[in-house]
Amino acid sequence: MSLAATLAASSSTLNINIGAVAYGLAAIGPGIGIGLVFGHAIEAMARQPEATGRISLYMWIGFSLTEALALIGLVAPFIFKYAS
Repeated sequence: MSLAATLAASSSTLNINIGAVAYGLAAIGPGIGIGLVFGHAIEAMARQPEATGRISLYMWIGFSLTEALALIGLVAPFIFKYAS
């Protein structure tokens, strides 16, 4: 069996879900962003305990906006897959 035939046979058995790979890559950014939001909020609360209420409000707003990016990254591969 030739090398080309072997590669063709092995590539047909390789079934990678590109949408899952794309979501895995898209989840990296929001994961880092959420860590930064909560880390900086804890640091700010430690520096100014009297502003904990306001800081936690902005922390949750930042969390929700960052998490929205992860949800868009989850939906986008399906949109692009069925759009064409």
